[in-house]
Amino acid sequence: MIDTFSEHIQSLVRSLPETPGVYQYFDIENNLLYVGKAKNLRKRVTSYFTKEHDNGRLRIMVKKVNDIKSIKVNTELDALLLENNLIKNLKPRYNVALRDDKTYPWILLKKERFPRLMYTRNHIEKDKSEYYGPYASVKLMHTLLDLIRQLYPLRTCSYDLSEENIRKEKFRPCLEFHIGRCKAPCANKQEVTEYDENIKEIRQILKGDLGFALRDLKEKMQEASASYNFELAEEIKKRIDILSAYQGKSTIVHPSVTNTDVFNMISDEKNAYVHYFKINSGTVIHAQTIELRKKMDESDEELLLFAILEFRNRFNSNSKDILVPFTPHIELPGCEYIVPKIGDKKHLMDLCLRNALSYKQEREKQIALTDPDRHTERILNQMMKDLRMKEQPRRIEGFDNSNIQGSYAVSAMPVFIDGKPAKKEYRHFNVKTVEGPDDFKTMEEVIFRRYSRVLEEHLPMPQLIVIDGGKGQLGAAVESLRKLDLLGKVAIIGIAKRLEEIYFPGDPLPLYLDKRSETLKVIQHIRDEAHRFGITHHRNKRSRETFKTELSEIKGISDKTAEKLLIELKSVKNIKEASLDDLEKIVGKSKALLIHDYFKQNKD
Repeated sequence: MIDTFSEHIQSLVRSLPETPGVYQYFDIENNLLYVGKAKNLRKRVTSYFTKEHDNGRLRIMVKKVNDIKSIKVNTELDALLLENNLIKNLKPRYNVALRDDKTYPWILLKKERFPRLMYTRNHIEKDKSEYYGPYASVKLMHTLLDLIRQLYPLRTCSYDLSEENIRKEKFRPCLEFHIGRCKAPCANKQEVTEYDENIKEIRQILKGDLGFALRDLKEKMQEASASYNFELAEEIKKRIDILSAYQGKSTIVHPSVTNTDVFNMISDEKNAYVHYFKINSGTVIHAQTIELRKKMDESDEELLLFAILEFRNRFNSNSKDILVPFTPHIELPGCEYIVPKIGDKKHLMDLCLRNALSYKQEREKQIALTDPDRHTERILNQMMKDLRMKEQPRRIEGFDNSNIQGSYAVSAMPVFIDGKPAKKEYRHFNVKTVEGPDDFKTMEEVIFRRYSRVLEEHLPMPQLIVIDGGKGQLGAAVESLRKLDLLGKVAIIGIAKRLEEIYFPGDPLPLYLDKRSETLKVIQHIRDEAHRFGITHHRNKRSRETFKTELSEIKGISDKTAEKLLIELKSVKNIKEASLDDLEKIVGKSKALLIHDYFKQNKD
């Protein structure tokens, strides 16, 4: 197949080295199309031009390739790191897209004499100041800032507190000093050594190491107490209490889980959502979710690795323990992947997954409101994939039977178009040829009648038929499709109620979809609608038959008259309680009198 490409492309592919590296594809206008990594450059790139690709975007991209450039590196890890940087900086058209258009805030510790603590949304400046974050939650950031300001009196002014300026007494204490929130270093009322000692403890809190800060404070409290400086000891004790209370609210696992990165993800046809926790001393100090848009049918492993590098770089993480849902094949130096099965770490993984799922659901709600067509396309594509279909299930018809020991047998057919109920299309069937409680024969009759009519009258044919029942009911429906020569032309499945198993024709083993799956939710909705619609029709039919039997005992009242009363008054109870005037309006004076007198004489 490579022979179908230009001699230029063939020569480029054959000249690639068999070493780890990164390759870049360019189109005829020298626009960057794609960046990829490889353990063996020649083998990986050759595979693009010698294989048939199922993914449509991949086929289109390969056809556009006019030039190939490569960068050799020493290891596969180096290739991964370089690929990650190139994708983020160059944003190639066909690479995974990171949806992250927010500017997250940072806590800034200004590089100056008597450092100030503040927050900023500006990118990190090269002024040697210290940046902590970014914080996905502004509330969490302000909570942390408020905690630190409770613990330590820090200056908020922007004065140049040089030794010379302080010596010349250029500044006077402001309101912050008088209300106890600053010790006025500007007026030489606080030594720089004391201030810097507080900054040292603040750094530990910002890094999430509350345990270190608490130990340090306890040591200082004991020293102050031993030297009979009880006022200072009491002040430090208040700090310890505040910090302990904050730690208690922040701790979600045992404090032994320290300096750990936690990743979990959920993905669908077009997107992946990766959630990240940064843990220190059992406390979540950072939490964030990113959305990755798939472009080339990327694997979950590729997306997870991309997210791991992105988050660790973003939060300057040096954690050695990385909790993951599965083990990526590329190891990070000095780090260990852990796939927890039980205990606190498993609890963290589950919590991480719930956050990813919650973010996904929120995004889908936004899309459903702002772009309903895209929302529908995503659901139909997911259904097509989950149910092994060749086309989207734009029209779905469901079937359910209702009877009482074979009496008043009916079947209901709800219709869903683009994943939503189309109630004007709903139909019900009165069973004609089946006697007794035979659910299989009933299903066979109804399916045959429905699709005979569809073929004869050229009605819209569904892409999917959903049978409420297991293998037996599905088999009966399949038999009718076979008689009509529709088997294999229309997808059909059965859903069993007990464990929500999905059955396919000719497959003895059921499919179990994730309980949170949107595909399963749509199928359940169809099944529930079929049941509701069928039960309603069944009750109406049973009521009509009952009313006809009771009313037919009245001499002079025909079935037609009884039907008319039923339609207007809905129930036998309403007919019995109706006034003579109400009955006259429906069936005339003479028949109304007969009915009224009959029920009056036979009143219980």
